[in-house]
Amino acid sequence: MADKAATIYIIDVGQSMGEKNNGREQTDLEFALQYVFDKITTTISNGRKTDMIGTIAMRTDDSANDLALSDPAYKHLTSLTPIRQHLLPDLQLLQSSLIPSSTNLGDGISALILAIQTLLSYCRHLKYIKSIFLLTNGRGSFDPDGLDEIAAQIRHQNIKLTILGVDFDDAEYGFKEENKDEKKKRNEETLRGLCEQVEGNFGTMQEAVEELWRPRLKVVRPVASYKGTLSLGDEIGYRETSLEMGVERYPRTAAAKPVSASRFVVGETPAEKEEGTKTGGIPSSGQALEPVRQARTYAIENPAEPGGKQEVEQEELVKGYKYGRTIVPISKTDEEVTIYPTEPSYRIVGFMLSRHSQYKPHHSLSSTSILLPQKGNPKAAVALSSLIHTLYELDMLAICRFVKRKSEPPIMTLLSPEITPEYECLLETLLPFSEDIRPFQFPPLGTVKTISGKQLTTHRNIPTDELETAMSDWVDSMDLTKLDADGQENDEKEKDGDDDEKDDFAPIEELYNPVISRINQCIKHRALYSDAPLPGLPAALTQFSHPPSSLVSSSATALDALITAADVKSVLPESQSRKRRRGGDREQVQPKSGLDIEALLASGAPAKKQKISLENAVPEFKQRLSSIKEEQEFKELAGEMMSHVKELVKSSLGSVNYARACELLRVVRDEAVEGAWAGVYNEEIRGVKEELVAGGLPAAAGGERKEWWAECRRFGLGLVTEEEAEGGVEEGEAKAFMKVEK
Repeated sequence: MADKAATIYIIDVGQSMGEKNNGREQTDLEFALQYVFDKITTTISNGRKTDMIGTIAMRTDDSANDLALSDPAYKHLTSLTPIRQHLLPDLQLLQSSLIPSSTNLGDGISALILAIQTLLSYCRHLKYIKSIFLLTNGRGSFDPDGLDEIAAQIRHQNIKLTILGVDFDDAEYGFKEENKDEKKKRNEETLRGLCEQVEGNFGTMQEAVEELWRPRLKVVRPVASYKGTLSLGDEIGYRETSLEMGVERYPRTAAAKPVSASRFVVGETPAEKEEGTKTGGIPSSGQALEPVRQARTYAIENPAEPGGKQEVEQEELVKGYKYGRTIVPISKTDEEVTIYPTEPSYRIVGFMLSRHSQYKPHHSLSSTSILLPQKGNPKAAVALSSLIHTLYELDMLAICRFVKRKSEPPIMTLLSPEITPEYECLLETLLPFSEDIRPFQFPPLGTVKTISGKQLTTHRNIPTDELETAMSDWVDSMDLTKLDADGQENDEKEKDGDDDEKDDFAPIEELYNPVISRINQCIKHRALYSDAPLPGLPAALTQFSHPPSSLVSSSATALDALITAADVKSVLPESQSRKRRRGGDREQVQPKSGLDIEALLASGAPAKKQKISLENAVPEFKQRLSSIKEEQEFKELAGEMMSHVKELVKSSLGSVNYARACELLRVVRDEAVEGAWAGVYNEEIRGVKEELVAGGLPAAAGGERKEWWAECRRFGLGLVTEEEAEGGVEEGEAKAFMKVEK
């Protein structure tokens, strides 16, 4: 279970917070609220009921708090939201409430005391992670009387205090406000001293806002995927000579996935509800959202039933396995034969030398895990530690067979030791079975053999010594290890492995998944601003999309030499548009020989035109289509295809041929749109519908075929509109055409 947390944000909304300073287009309040809203939206997105938030506004026009009636020192302080789990309506309330006031009265230290009192009243003596964030520009009143007692109370209650100031000086960050008034200087010193007493965080708002654009990783609580024993030997038959130790398995690397979306129906009018919509308290942005529930039905072909389908219950289904071109059914009573019987276990099968290992990089199947000793079991800790050190000293790896749960298929794993000053563990990597390996083989790139088997040393596909040298020089010039964290070349940087990893270029801690971070950024922005355009990509997501400019410029000479050695030439892309224009003018790809292929084919005796067959309608239609020049020719081909469509519909047993008829219709429609023959297709499809409505496409057993027209409507096979191709109809006419009276 996640730790319970209670956080209070104190936001300065005094009159001076409505001013714009230091060349910013935003007011001080708008600048500070970026940080507040980002923190709150992050908490809301986590969805944990144990994360509680409260907000207090200082230097307000009114006074709305429990202490203002008894003590005038707490005037102009307003408790906006009590400590509770915040949802989107609370965030929208804060957006409308946090605006600059018309006064500068109100004491910041009194607001801090009010926040402490509110925290203690809510948390009482329960175990909470208590935090207070104070955001101000330091231009109001901060009475230092009794500050030592306040600091002692914060330390005693274990409250984490963070103070962020707009345009506060920060030597570490490198910011200093020029021409700062004396009052703000004194307030900064007061707040800085308070943070030093309680070991809190004190900083400038500029640094905090800049860090907002850096994606923050979601903290995942470690959950053991296996708790059991790691064994060596037969613990059942030879228990005295076997080895068992209690271990716990935790994930080390696992592919992170972006947040998933659910489907909702947006209502036409706003739904005013006090506690959110029916989506489990998820509020809407001015519109009611109703969840979509899915229902699944099973049906089989049955001509005797309406529509040719008969619904069956899920309990009547059985599993079937393909065996060649037939299906082998497996009844529920025999389903156990498809389950391999296993029991949870983790057994060491054998050992292998690491330096002579047959384990290759492509043998790693997926994520990795770690094995740690069982908590509260000192014997298991000693046993596992001895195994880890033995594998490390002998440079060996362990091959294991692992079953996580009962009746789950076994997997093979490879355990390697990892020893650091902080901890030691076994790293687990999944191994493939023989069926998992794809042993595809390709000819070597640097070897060319003749038909007789002679190996050539000089060939256009064999790189020359000059080319290999140029490629080696270019690769060396693109070496990332000589760059510092800012992407600049540093010749003094040590490469013996003892330097700080934070000084390396593109460390793994800064390589963020752009898809996940971008989706989270857009969701957070849309939750705050329902109509504003989405923000651009932050630099943290794009900084490693291209090589550093310094490295590109320094390697330009090596790249030019490589281009010369490889004889690289620019090739213009060939335009091979296959779109037919009105009148039959089509772009033809001329052969290199210059021969007129069409003229040669037409020089012989004229061939008799063959009708398009129903069995091979689509290929023959497209083949005939490639040689037509006039609109009348396309009309003839379309008429033949429409005849096949009507024949398929009339002879269909139930809806068996409906999909095939729709496919023929779709091919004709697509070619009509591409060739600008929309009028021909529209004329033909009108004739098909008239015949259908008039009863000219009857079923063999009687009845109409209007359900086939529903399939045409579902696949959008109606009239071609003027937006799709020249000569089409208006959108309204196309929609009306698809309707059929029952």
